Amino acid sequence: MATHSHGDHHHDPDGDQEEFSELSEIALRVRALESILTEKGYVDPLALDQIVQAYETKVGPHNGARIVAHAWADPAFRERLLQNANTAIGEVVDINTLDSDLRVVENTDRIHNMIVCTLCSCYPWEVLGLPPTWYKAAPYRSRVVLDPRGILAEFGVQVPEDKEVRVWDSNAEQRFIVLPQRPAGTDGWSVEQLETLVTRDSLIGTGLARRPDAAPEAAAR
Repeated sequence: MATHSHGDHHHDPDGDQEEFSELSEIALRVRALESILTEKGYVDPLALDQIVQAYETKVGPHNGARIVAHAWADPAFRERLLQNANTAIGEVVDINTLDSDLRVVENTDRIHNMIVCTLCSCYPWEVLGLPPTWYKAAPYRSRVVLDPRGILAEFGVQVPEDKEVRVWDSNAEQRFIVLPQRPAGTDGWSVEQLETLVTRDSLIGTGLARRPDAAPEAAAR
């Protein structure tokens, strides 16, 4: 595990073009491979769709959101989570096994955390689901270590200069998720209500938890 602390960030047009071209090439290769395997009868496209849907709607950010909401609502659980995430998460989500040691890093008034995998794209998929395409792309993986504040600015997150930014580098043995700060104005909220404030990006560290007035249920009113 490598930990990095750095300073500032914004969108680089050239970097975006590199990312989009890289992702387009990968997407084309995946689509071509899927077509070949489907034509030969090795895979069922409906089964693939069900797998993807499961990771998008059942596994993934929903598990992470539930874990964070419980940590916000229960200080004792939060302490257990920070001390031994692999054990603690089993109290609130049904995950049979984790492929690696999972560590939860907490955002505070003094520290903002971000996660990356600089070597490949190791990702805690059991609690965050499918990784976003930008997380796997070379521009993010290389730039977040050198210019984390710049990356955050591209995601619309301004971190005060007096707040430290820490970048946590995942690998096959050690992976991370961020415990974002609980938004103000949520006293008395239930765990279910708190879950609606947790976003995938806030669990990666490239975003913040939603404000109470930006929660999906608030928007519906």
